Amino acid sequence: MKSILWLIPCLPLAGAVINGLLGRRLPARIIHFIGCASIFISFLISVAGFFTLLWIEEPQQRFLIQSLYQWILTVWHQGSFGLEVAFRLDPLSMVLCLVVTGVGFLIHLYSVGYMAGDESQSRYFAYLNLFTFSMLLLILADNLLLMFVGWEGVGLCSYLLIGFWFTDLEKAQAGMKAFIVNRVGDFGFFVGLMLLFWTLFEGSNGTMTGLGFQQLREAIPLLGTASPILGVGVATWVALLFLVGATGKSAQIPLYVWLPDAMAGPTPVSAFIHAATMVTAGVYMIVRLNFLYVTAPAAMAVVAVVGGVTAFYAATIALTQNDIKRVLAYSTISQLGYMFLAVGVAAFSTGIFHLVTHAFFKALLFLGAGSVIHAVHSNEMQEMGGLKKYMPHTYLTFMVAYLAISGIPPLSGFMSKDEILWATFSSHLPVAGLGKALWAPGLLTAGLNAFYMTRLIALTSMGSFRGGSEKEKHLHESPAVMTLPLMVLAVLSAVGGVIGLPAITHLPNLLHDFLGPVLSSHGTSGHQAHAYWLELLLMLISTGVATSGIYLGWLFYVKRPELPGQVAARFASLHRLLFEKYYVDEVYQTLFVRPIMKLVALSGRFDLNTIDGAVNLSSRVTTKFAFLIGWEDLKIVDGAVNGLAEIFKRWGAALRHLQTGRVQHYLYSVVLGIFLLSVAMIMF
Repeated sequence: MKSILWLIPCLPLAGAVINGLLGRRLPARIIHFIGCASIFISFLISVAGFFTLLWIEEPQQRFLIQSLYQWILTVWHQGSFGLEVAFRLDPLSMVLCLVVTGVGFLIHLYSVGYMAGDESQSRYFAYLNLFTFSMLLLILADNLLLMFVGWEGVGLCSYLLIGFWFTDLEKAQAGMKAFIVNRVGDFGFFVGLMLLFWTLFEGSNGTMTGLGFQQLREAIPLLGTASPILGVGVATWVALLFLVGATGKSAQIPLYVWLPDAMAGPTPVSAFIHAATMVTAGVYMIVRLNFLYVTAPAAMAVVAVVGGVTAFYAATIALTQNDIKRVLAYSTISQLGYMFLAVGVAAFSTGIFHLVTHAFFKALLFLGAGSVIHAVHSNEMQEMGGLKKYMPHTYLTFMVAYLAISGIPPLSGFMSKDEILWATFSSHLPVAGLGKALWAPGLLTAGLNAFYMTRLIALTSMGSFRGGSEKEKHLHESPAVMTLPLMVLAVLSAVGGVIGLPAITHLPNLLHDFLGPVLSSHGTSGHQAHAYWLELLLMLISTGVATSGIYLGWLFYVKRPELPGQVAARFASLHRLLFEKYYVDEVYQTLFVRPIMKLVALSGRFDLNTIDGAVNLSSRVTTKFAFLIGWEDLKIVDGAVNGLAEIFKRWGAALRHLQTGRVQHYLYSVVLGIFLLSVAMIMF
């Protein structure tokens, strides 16, 4: 198994290369087969890797490392520093591999139906395979620099896929926005990487040999010996800089603004980004570096606060959106906030648990939304309604995901969400009472999630169709290639919670136990000893809040549909604030985008008028001077040389007449010479 780890990321890469280079010459069926088969085989190899790890009896030995080749090697008198292109399969990367390849395959399969008839299918599947490769490279990388390569690859592919229909200016700009916002986060990641490397290299007196995760785990204590920067420990700075990168990739405050615009891409792309790939990268990175974060409690508190605030904030925005994909986008931001809240209170396995369950039900929600959009040809929920009659398979599977994300027991979303709330409530953060303070907005978020998802279900599936009689004639269920992935994801959304059963069940928490070796060396949390009655009470409270959200959603949008308009009119300012997303995009435009664009324009004018002007002036002066030098060279230097040559030429011509070859002429010359010499002797 160890010798074929490279196939997991490289098979999708091969699919991307084949479809990218040859796709225009291949029939659609071959394009689909290459795109889907490459990731399906990666999934099968991942499953084989999972069982290989399980067969290793000693949990601490459950990892496989395959080194392909030496990437970087520097040698000096004190030692050497090297990095290899190596893949690490351990319980953490194993879980993510199964999610990315498993859910990714279902999304690829769904895309066959969704993208049917599109002229750029080969490009689409090439990009989707490349996206998969980048995410798998990020997950399987055995060192931080190789992870960064995958990290950057994911950002590039998101740009390509979000702006897939680049002939539409709005969609092209959405791709650019995602790329630029993520570059801001990536800069934080890169600076953190450089600071970490420099500090560890200096602290080890140049004996540090690499950036492998096991090497970093052993070297992290050296950060404590470094001098603080502005009174803050280096470990905290590094953790916060990595957090900046994570907020970009995982769309947390303040770098979340790209994710709603990511809806410009094809809906399967939205499902892939939101469920199984890019947005989970930040959470994965923090969990992978758990040994760093537990040494920086202040940074962990910041992670928790960012997650808690983002979860509640995004949920409030989702309440008023009318685009079905935008509602799900803000839902994703909110759910990612839950994950950050979990890892921020050191419940790392719980954060991964919610990542897994969220991948199931969020992929199902987006693919279900895509099925609806495929039938209605609109994203606006106000133009839908009554679709359960026309699309029963989509409706039933969508209902499973709706109940899961709403936190209704015993579905998967309930299990992971309540674990997060319990971990937050019972945590010991550096600020006294902070855990309980964060539990409150987390609890309210659960109610808001249930409310806006009930609103979505009511507007799309209940009542009568509002899109017009002409559209209603053509409403139909999606083809089997699209509904089959929905059914598989519905099953996973329903039963996926069994891998992380709560402690009150007194049953094994399979995921926590499986991830233990990756997280346990520094401990996984600072939670209180279990008070089962308290956990049960909190579970009942959160279920009650979620149920209340569902009831209010049903009351507002099914029982009394006039209520939303009345409430919106009564609280017009608040409704407008939420509908306009707190005007954050406008604030960013005012504070950053417009000043930067003005600076760009100013720089352009300075370059054109000053830099180019100076260069052009220099060119003209040089040209004039060159002309002057050329004239001087031609008329004076060449004139002198040519004039001297002409003089000697004429002398030669004159003297040539003396050499006639006639004896009498030579005799005359001798007589003349004697005469002249005689005259000279007489005179002098």
